[in-house]
Amino acid sequence: MRSSAFVAVCAALAISVSVFAASPEKPARELPGPLPDGAILLPNQWQLRPAGEQLATGDFPVNLTLHPGGKFAAVLHCGYGPHEIVILDIATRAVVSRQRIPEAFYGIAFSRDGGRLFCSGSSDEMLHAFRFADGALTAEPAVAVRDKKERGVPAGFAVSGDSTRFYIAELWGQGLATVTRKKDGTVFERIPLGQPAAPVPESVADTADDPSITKRERALLDATDPAAPFPFACILDERRHRLYVSLWGLASIAVFDTADMTLTLGRWPTEEHPCEMALSRDGRRLFVANANRNTVSVIDTDTGRTTETLLAEITPSAPPGNTPNSLALSPDGQRLFVANANINAVSVFDIAKPGAARSLGFIPTGWYPTSVRVTADGQTLLVANGKGSRSFPNPKAAGAPGKAKGDPSQYIGAIMQGSVSFIPLPQGEKWEPQMKAWTASAIAGIPANEANAQRAADGKAADPAVKPPPLPPIEHVLYIIKENRTYDQVFGDMPEGNGDPSLCLFPEKVTPNHHALAREFVLLDNFYVDAEVSADGHEWTMGAYATDFVEKTWPITYGHGKTGKFPYPSEGAFPIATPAGGYLWDRAKAAGVSYRSYGEFVRNGKTPADPGTTRLSALRGHFDPMFRSFDMAYPDQLRADRFISELHRFEAEGAMPRLQIIRLPNDHTSGTSPGKPTPAAAVADNDLALGRLVEEVSKSKFWPRTAIFVLEDDAQNGPDHIDAHRSPAFIISPYIRRGSVDSRMYSTASMLRTIELLLGLAPMSQFDAAARPMLAAFQPEPDLTPYTARPAGVSLEGKNTALSYGARASQKMDFTREDAIDDHALNDILWRAIKGPDSRPPAPRRAAFVVIAKKKTGGDDDDDE
Repeated sequence: MRSSAFVAVCAALAISVSVFAASPEKPARELPGPLPDGAILLPNQWQLRPAGEQLATGDFPVNLTLHPGGKFAAVLHCGYGPHEIVILDIATRAVVSRQRIPEAFYGIAFSRDGGRLFCSGSSDEMLHAFRFADGALTAEPAVAVRDKKERGVPAGFAVSGDSTRFYIAELWGQGLATVTRKKDGTVFERIPLGQPAAPVPESVADTADDPSITKRERALLDATDPAAPFPFACILDERRHRLYVSLWGLASIAVFDTADMTLTLGRWPTEEHPCEMALSRDGRRLFVANANRNTVSVIDTDTGRTTETLLAEITPSAPPGNTPNSLALSPDGQRLFVANANINAVSVFDIAKPGAARSLGFIPTGWYPTSVRVTADGQTLLVANGKGSRSFPNPKAAGAPGKAKGDPSQYIGAIMQGSVSFIPLPQGEKWEPQMKAWTASAIAGIPANEANAQRAADGKAADPAVKPPPLPPIEHVLYIIKENRTYDQVFGDMPEGNGDPSLCLFPEKVTPNHHALAREFVLLDNFYVDAEVSADGHEWTMGAYATDFVEKTWPITYGHGKTGKFPYPSEGAFPIATPAGGYLWDRAKAAGVSYRSYGEFVRNGKTPADPGTTRLSALRGHFDPMFRSFDMAYPDQLRADRFISELHRFEAEGAMPRLQIIRLPNDHTSGTSPGKPTPAAAVADNDLALGRLVEEVSKSKFWPRTAIFVLEDDAQNGPDHIDAHRSPAFIISPYIRRGSVDSRMYSTASMLRTIELLLGLAPMSQFDAAARPMLAAFQPEPDLTPYTARPAGVSLEGKNTALSYGARASQKMDFTREDAIDDHALNDILWRAIKGPDSRPPAPRRAAFVVIAKKKTGGDDDDDE
């Protein structure tokens, strides 16, 4: 039986095409931030209307645990910045203490008597231990799990009632560890659940241009088994001598007999990415959140069979994307609460009758809920919101007076501080009307669905008033991915758009083709990327989604990655990163649409003369092995040369792939590293390559039915006066309204949805399905005028010298793979190198502001407003 959690009946495509009627000449401009009704419009087009009170806590809270006494909650933060445990007083909604820890990953638990708190030690291969009293933590000797030089990485764990035995999921060790404390010593046991733990890869051989190994190269060299289980969480049933371990990478639950630690009952199947679990009070039902689907598996623990699959989704038959990652049972066992990270809502089920669960609706939360818990009295729901309820301006991100690198706390990976929602649960007859109101608010958060919120809450179908225009007859799509620029950095000097000239680093002299393309075709001045860094950026760019594996891993990889135990998680390195809906090429393959990749999800050969490779089966035979992927020592002119030669080959043969994905990464720059291209030369190289490529396509036989889409994979903390996610984007085609400005709010998912509509591809996730397509930029009749590339306005041969501003710092940075460097420091170097060493870059402003609830009493004096 599959029990659907939807209350509304909203067709995703109907939602997405209900916005085409506005004139492109005078479009309404929606900006991220507060809306008149009090909601917050996020840069990804979704809206926040969080229930309850919001308390800012810290960087990326991932797990909550409640003290047995009922007064306190402990929140574990595992983000880019310092990791810590924050203790909250539930009644006063106040932070009462903070405890810094070197590193953690998901696992946290109180002892049964509440006298101790334990949490994952992650790369340090230990469990941290603390004595707990009246909200204060006192460190005790840690529980060692293995030698620090080995690669296990404790994640979720369970503690026996007497706190003498620990059952620990070793995330990268691909096994289960047990630690038993006895009077005569400690006993360790390690039980493999897959191939033995892969050691941290050795360094790539150093060369003059590659002095250090990159995150991406390490990931591609990682020897981890493609079928690795990635054990994630543990739940202990001492009465039945059972231990349940969720296998994040194998869609199953390992069931151990704790008497002899054997897999007597084997593995029980679930759907993809089983993570957190909850056990009914009688131990007869195990609830499993399947994060890569929209589901919760309900397993009969007597038989191991799934008796129900609960659909935790707002709209019926929604594509993947909910990311259900945390579960909580009400104290009476009658209700199940499911945190859905990507739709910013908790779904609620009535589970009183086994086998007959039913949806009760949704509770709106903050941004990216990661953990949900119910207090022992059943009065309050606590929800940890990984990306919080508010985004802050970062005036000291780079270029602060007297600082070379600026304030690292305002880097995009750390600035979105998380929060905890305290939501009073309605009782008795108040339950139904409150749930109805909350559900309507959650539904209204879906893009372009505000007008249908009440109809949806009443269970009625959406009623789009506007029909979409006919699709232009596009047969070929080129999708070009560039690297890490904000809108104002490139287009701040364009008076036609909503730019700030004071923030422009690469004006028209440096980027004549970017400017000419925007002027001759369409200027998109309200486009936002859906990611923060390249690790999630390339996933969103190609899949309209980043899995919970990517979202939970990249902050540690970027902020705590010195050990190499958490590798770069993206771009095809690990199968567990693959979204349930696949990538764009998977959708093309399913639709019978020909496709080819130039550098995307491709590993470079050792030298440019060596062919590249890919780990993705769908790309084998569908990529150009001689097109160089990310490599700052390789000019974009050579990438343009290679693609143009392919284009000429296709013309001679009479046909070319309908979908082509092309990587032009050199606008990333190499900072001011001595001997490397200056930032202006690197961006000018990228600009000319883009112009040349467009010119050749526009003069080819394929031009009359071609559309070229261009975007940055992420915006990486560069300055922008609207939002740091805003970035340059292009649509180039004979069918574009020439010389227009389209200020509608679009995002990465919008561009993907437009490509899908033009090529007849199904959406990959809820985000491209619901996103506003970019079809208003098109016109019915084609203008076949070809584009003429502008010559470079600055020398492409400009090289940094040892005297260049920031040369010494740049020389220590790794530019052989995107995001292997300190991004906020690089942006400071770029600004001062171009504007002058004494100049200070104006700060980007970040949208999505809401007022965080004031603390009531107690706790520290930090300003949480």
